Amino acid sequence: MNDNRLGTAVSPYLRLHADNPVDWREWGPDAFAEARERDVPVLVSIGYATCHWCHVMARESFADPGIAELLRRDFVAVKVDREERPDVDASTMAAAAAFTEQLGWPLTAFMTPDAHVFFAGTYFPPTPVGQHPSFRQVLGAVLDAWRDRRTEVNATASALSGAIRQGAVDSTTVGLHGADGAEPDLPSIATIHDVVGALEPGEDLEYGGFGGAPKFPSAPLLEFLADAGADGVPAGTALCERSLRVIAASELTDPDGGVFRYATRRDWSVPHYERMLYDNAGLLAIAPQPQARGIADFLRDTLRRPDGAFVAAQDSESTIDGRRVEGEWYRRPRPERALLDPPPLDDQVLTGWNGLAVRGLAIAGARHGDAEMIALARAAADAVIDAHLRDGHVVVRSSTPRGSSSAPPTIEDSGLFAEGLVELALVTGELRYATTARSLVDDALSGPLTVDPVLASAGTATGEQPQTALRSGTVALASAALVIGTLTGDPAYRSAAVTLVADRARSGVDRPLGHADALGLALALQRPSREVVVVATDPTAMQTVAIGARHPGTVVLTVTPAQASAWAAAGFTLLESRDRLDPAAYVCHDHVCALPARSADDLTRQLASA
Repeated sequence: MNDNRLGTAVSPYLRLHADNPVDWREWGPDAFAEARERDVPVLVSIGYATCHWCHVMARESFADPGIAELLRRDFVAVKVDREERPDVDASTMAAAAAFTEQLGWPLTAFMTPDAHVFFAGTYFPPTPVGQHPSFRQVLGAVLDAWRDRRTEVNATASALSGAIRQGAVDSTTVGLHGADGAEPDLPSIATIHDVVGALEPGEDLEYGGFGGAPKFPSAPLLEFLADAGADGVPAGTALCERSLRVIAASELTDPDGGVFRYATRRDWSVPHYERMLYDNAGLLAIAPQPQARGIADFLRDTLRRPDGAFVAAQDSESTIDGRRVEGEWYRRPRPERALLDPPPLDDQVLTGWNGLAVRGLAIAGARHGDAEMIALARAAADAVIDAHLRDGHVVVRSSTPRGSSSAPPTIEDSGLFAEGLVELALVTGELRYATTARSLVDDALSGPLTVDPVLASAGTATGEQPQTALRSGTVALASAALVIGTLTGDPAYRSAAVTLVADRARSGVDRPLGHADALGLALALQRPSREVVVVATDPTAMQTVAIGARHPGTVVLTVTPAQASAWAAAGFTLLESRDRLDPAAYVCHDHVCALPARSADDLTRQLASA
């Protein structure tokens, strides 16, 4: 019997399991109601479409009719795509940390019918390996505990859920006037600068990067180092540039320009071959020109859909000579690859991840004078606005050619997409991106996002957790709010940004890997505001000078005279009366501007003294 429920799922990861003999359900109240009715535990298996070890466990265990029958009889089995449901993944991961330090995917958790985790792990092999039990042994031990030691199971579940509630990020409304009470403190600039010094001993002086194996590109950490360097800490610049050079020259970067998720060895060799949109988009914002161009080529040639949006990832596995093998396609010479079927794509379009790509392409395109990167950013933004937004609000987190997911949008979606639109507006001068970003920020600050009903009932919704590879949606929202406040002159946006980022920045002093992006924004929030507005029909020369002067606390906007008028009419008061001279560049501090510079040389001199 096969009563698997995943055949109509939108998620590509769930659909990969639609042919399993396991009677999978999607996450939702119905699955847990069935578990209560039958008085059985819930197996929650979390992964994503390009996850190699998820594929391995599927072939070894979930395709096994004997295991499928055991699951059907004694469990309710639930499949979750962590890309589609980051809220479920974050909550489950928080509980799983009590059982293993080696967190990752596949994430295998066992829950009570009220959705409280009582045991968890990651990949379990089909037969015991050393001290690691087989998946069948794990199922047997879980059942024994459920049947014979229920009091112990419930006590564990209760303790873990209580710890999650205590550590959950507060999701109450921030609002445009900040949280109630005084504005929270940020770590001082000197304290943040000292973090760079604390990171220096962790640099691998032989092979570059940080730490040992496995080795990750960690784009948020590298961007913080670049921000610190621009803020006057030369060691930050040096650390970032050295890491970027070794990444570009290593096996972690494919000849087509795309960057793999991590290297399994300390010398950046033997990549884990999956390629994620978020890693590549994050590196774009800081990469030097040749590296950025290669990443943009990969996004354009591999992850881009015909409508301009970007899909989530490319798999590590491909089918060669009738067998599914990891990495073999990537190891072949490029002419030989063309004769083989490439690794499949995770074809989800995720609002937040596309926002990250828009941001990276806009920043890199402006920095390197690359018009195609900006065109790619514009096309992706337009595609997501058309398909995932309604009236300036995110209504869809994830979609595929099969439709839109019912998973609720998260702060990752509103924050990352708003920040991407802000950067695109600053570079292109197109007002519609700025007004849409302002609407997203206002919407996100007006009230808490929807909480999944199962997590809400269980009390285990965690809010957004610390990020190591992906820029935080909370930090991105704060960044977008800060820029919107700078352009409109409304200080309430800055106050909201401080409230959003303060706790994360303070945590980042001791744990910079998980909160590096918050540290970078904390620098910007404490520097005197400097606005550089380039108004020109042909802004190229002055725009290049202005963008070269970007550092924490500086906002650079390029518009034509007609665009300046439209921005001013839409409430962006920094642009008032900026349409009278062409060309002109204005260097301002808190909207108080020096006399306009009329040439690139004049602007260079003003910026040097400002």
